Amino acid sequence: TTGASSISDSSATVELMEDNPDGGCHIYRNGYYRSGISVVEGILEVNIIQMTSIQTTESQAGNSLVDFVVTCQGSLPTDVCTVVSDPTCQMSKSVVCDPIAVSDECLLTIRRAFEEPGTYCINITLGDDTSQALTSALISVNGGEST
Repeated sequence: TTGASSISDSSATVELMEDNPDGGCHIYRNGYYRSGISVVEGILEVNIIQMTSIQTTESQAGNSLVDFVVTCQGSLPTDVCTVVSDPTCQMSKSVVCDPIAVSDECLLTIRRAFEEPGTYCINITLGDDTSQALTSALISVNGGEST
């Protein structure tokens, strides 16, 4: 829009709108504005502190189960996602996301199944409504044992 216009209401006054050589419009406003800002701590850090292979029964012989013990700092997470990828962390093989309930201390155990022996890249993401934090590990699964 070219030319000057004046629009007024209780919260703002638009004084001028004009064409700009770069193709956009500028809006100049005078008045009082109010906004609320909330500062949240968020999830600051995630660490895998232990990985344990779980002994499986004969009926579960095809899958190797591994428990990941994870800690975090900052706010408490409400969900966890695990991405299992190839050893280079480039090609995703599976993604599993679950809601979690963590009490006062951020310490949780995540159990994941691996269909076949091999080396995998594991990305574990903890999240809440305002933040996410990620940790990664390279794991070797050898038919019931992991390193």
